[in-house]
Amino acid sequence: MAAGLRKRSRAGSAAQPAGVCGQWLQRAWQERRLLLWEPRYTLRVASCLCLAEVGITFWVIHRVAYTEIDWKAYMAQVEGVINGTYDYTQLQGDTGPLVYPAGFVYIFMGLYYATGQGTDIHMAQNIFAVLYLVTLLLVFLIYHQTCKVPPFVFFFMCCASYRVHSIFVLRLFNDPVAMALLFLSINLFLAQRWGWGCCCFSLAVSVKMNVLLFAPGLLFLLLTQFGFRGALPKLGICAVLQVVLGLPFLLENPIGYLSRSFDLGRQFLFRWTVNWRFLPEALFLHRAFHLALLAAHLTLLLLFALCRWHRTGESILSLLKDPCKRKVPPQPLTPNQIVSTLFTSNFIGICFSRSLHYQFYVWYFHTLPYLLWAMPAHWLTHLLRLLVLGLIELSWNTYPSTSCSSAALHICHAVILLQLWLGPQPFPKNIQHIKKAH
Repeated sequence: MAAGLRKRSRAGSAAQPAGVCGQWLQRAWQERRLLLWEPRYTLRVASCLCLAEVGITFWVIHRVAYTEIDWKAYMAQVEGVINGTYDYTQLQGDTGPLVYPAGFVYIFMGLYYATGQGTDIHMAQNIFAVLYLVTLLLVFLIYHQTCKVPPFVFFFMCCASYRVHSIFVLRLFNDPVAMALLFLSINLFLAQRWGWGCCCFSLAVSVKMNVLLFAPGLLFLLLTQFGFRGALPKLGICAVLQVVLGLPFLLENPIGYLSRSFDLGRQFLFRWTVNWRFLPEALFLHRAFHLALLAAHLTLLLLFALCRWHRTGESILSLLKDPCKRKVPPQPLTPNQIVSTLFTSNFIGICFSRSLHYQFYVWYFHTLPYLLWAMPAHWLTHLLRLLVLGLIELSWNTYPSTSCSSAALHICHAVILLQLWLGPQPFPKNIQHIKKAH
C-alpha cells in the first residue's frame, strides 16, 4: 500500500509541470489574437522568438557559407597593436588602415585570443551568434518598457531578415558590437542609471563612431533631465572614458589617433553605396553635396528639438537652467520620451548620411518597428507600415544596389520621417502648467 502511494505521488508530481504547461498553451491559444496585438504580451512573444532564433542562427552558421570581408583586416590591425605599434597611422589591414577608436582594438583583441589569433572562424561565428541573441534580448527589454509596438511585428524584426543575420554571423563586422553596447546604454537610461548609461554609450562610440548619431538626442535628454550644470558630469564621463581608452595611442601620436579614429571627412566608395546609387558618381563625391546633407541633417534635428521634443512652451534655452528653477516643474522622463528621442535622432542622421554600406543596416534595423508603430499617423495603416518594412528590407538585400532600390529606400525613409512629424507627440504640451505657474 505504501509503495502504491509512492507511485501515485511520483505520478502526481510529474503530471503537475505537464498540467501547468498545458494550461499555459491552452490559455495562449485562447488569447492568440491578444498575443499578437497587445504590447503587454511583448515578453511572452519575445521569449518564443528568441528560442526560435537560437535554432535559426546556428542553422545559418552551419548551412550558409561564411564570407570574408573585414575579419582578417580587423585581426591584422589588432595584431599590430599586440606587437607594440601604437601609432594609428602605422596600423594597417588587408582592406586599409585602422579607422576605428580604441574600444574596437580592445574588444577585437579579446576576440583575437578567443579565436586562436583570428583563425578559428567557427568560434568567432558562435561568439557573434551569442552577441546577436543578447542584442535581441536588450531590444525586447526596451520594447517591453515602451509598450507601444504590437508583438506580431517582432517576427519581421527577428526571423524574416536575412541581411541582419548575415551581418552578425556571416560577415563578423564590428557594427553589431557597437549597437549591442548602445542598446545596453538605452536600457540603463530607462532604469534611470544615467551615469552608467553614459559610460556604456561612450564604450559604444569607442567601437564605432556611428553611435554619435544618437548623441543629439542624448544631449537633449540630459539637459531636460538635469539642466546644463547637472548634465556636465554625465558628459564628462563620456569624454574621460574616450581619453582613458585612447591614452596609449594618444601618447604615441595624438593627431594620428584622432584623425584616423574620428575622421568625419572620410570619403566613401560609390560602388558600395546603398542609398545614393541613382546619383552621378561625381555628385556623390562632391564636397558641396556633403555639406548640403550636413545642413539638412542639422536643420531637421533643430526642427524636431524645437517643435517635437521641447513642448513646455518656454524657450529651448530654458533647458540650460537647473530643472527646479524653470517655470514649468519638470516631469520625470517616460520610457517613450527617452526612446523616441534617441531613435529619432539616429534615424534623422541615417536619412542624411553621405553613404550607407550594407553592414550599416544594423544601425537602425531594430529601431524601425518603434519608429513606425509607436507614434503612428492615422493615414499609415498596419498594412502600409509592413509594406514600408518590406521595401526597406528589399532595398538592403539588393546587391549590388540599383537606382530603384536606392530610390525606394529614400521614399520609405521619407514616409517614416513624415509620420514622425505628424504623429502623436511623445512630449505633451504643458501650456496649462505655464498659466498656473504664472
